[in-house]
Amino acid sequence: MSTATTASVSTHILDTSIGRPAEGVAISLSARSGADAEWTALGGSATDADGRCKDLPALPEGTTHVRLDFETEAYFLSKQDKQAEAQQDAPANRDSGAFFPEVAITFAVVPGQHYHVPLLLNPFGYSVYRGS
Repeated sequence: MSTATTASVSTHILDTSIGRPAEGVAISLSARSGADAEWTALGGSATDADGRCKDLPALPEGTTHVRLDFETEAYFLSKQDKQAEAQQDAPANRDSGAFFPEVAITFAVVPGQHYHVPLLLNPFGYSVYRGS
């Protein structure tokens, strides 16, 4: 849903420790209009059963940088026992369930472009990339 004057953003999360989408992860979206500008919180959502967040707020005109904040700790704490069972040779007890209690991804955008930013997540690491 990009236009010539704004960019658009979407995301999804795959829990690579179990090979399934990460459902119920809260995500907040912020934007700014320059490298030295203040961040403006635009709102947020949570991932659905497919790990997708389809209803992130639209970016305002003039946005040059976007930040996605993924609240991962609550997700891992809710999955802690099930994930240990699902992982081959996984220890039954983990410290907190997540080494990274949150993941913040900041990226630059240009008007007219769509940015799909998938997060590949496990309790002790993550990877992110610009998808399509």
